Amino acid sequence: MSGVDREPSRSAERGGSIPTWTSVQAYVLASFCLILGVALGYLFRGSASSVAQAAPVMAEQSGAQTPAADTEAALQQQVAPFLEVVKKNPRDYDSLVKLGDMYYDAKEYPNAIQYYGRALAIHPESPDVRSDMATAFWYTGDADRALAEMETSLKYQPGHPQTLFNLGWVRWQGKADAMGAVDAWQKLLKANPEYPQKQQVEQYIAKAKEHAAKG
Repeated sequence: MSGVDREPSRSAERGGSIPTWTSVQAYVLASFCLILGVALGYLFRGSASSVAQAAPVMAEQSGAQTPAADTEAALQQQVAPFLEVVKKNPRDYDSLVKLGDMYYDAKEYPNAIQYYGRALAIHPESPDVRSDMATAFWYTGDADRALAEMETSLKYQPGHPQTLFNLGWVRWQGKADAMGAVDAWQKLLKANPEYPQKQQVEQYIAKAKEHAAKG
C-alpha cells in the first residue's frame, strides 16, 4: 500500500446516520489522527500508479505548478491504451484493474469504482481489488457501501491485512465505532503476526480503546 495525501474526509461531511461525538471523543480522535498520519500511505491502496506522482515531479522540475488541465491530459494519455484494450476485450481483467488504479490515484473515484467493479465481475475473489473499490466508495462519501465491500472481501480471505486495516479506520472514522475498529485491528494482528506495521497498529488499538472508554 503506497501513495500519499489520502486521508478520508471528516465524517461530519458525510451523509447517513453517524452518532454525535462529545468534545472529549473528538479530541481523542484528533490525537489518533496525528499518529495515524504516518501510516496513511499504506491505508488504502495496494499499488500506486505513476499518475498521482507524475504531476508533482513535473512541477518540481519546472519550478511551477502543473495546471489541472495538463494533469487531466496526462491522465487521459495514460489510460488511453488500456481503454482501447478493454474496448476490444471487455473482460481483460488486468487492464480493468489498471484503469481502476489509475483513476483512483487521480482521485476520480466514480471511474475507479466502475472499472474495479467490472474487474470483480470477472474475479470476485480478489481481496486487493475489492478493498480498493471499497475505499473508493469511502472517498465518495458512502461509508456503508465501503464497509459492505470490505466485509465481502473478508469472506474470500478473512485475514487479508489491507482490508482489515481499512475496515478499522472506516468503522471508527465513518461510524464512530471505536471498538469495532479495535476488533478489526486485533483480527489483523492475529491473522498476520509478522505484520510490518504491528507496533503502529497496537498504538491505534490503544488510542481507540481510550476513545471508547471516554465515550
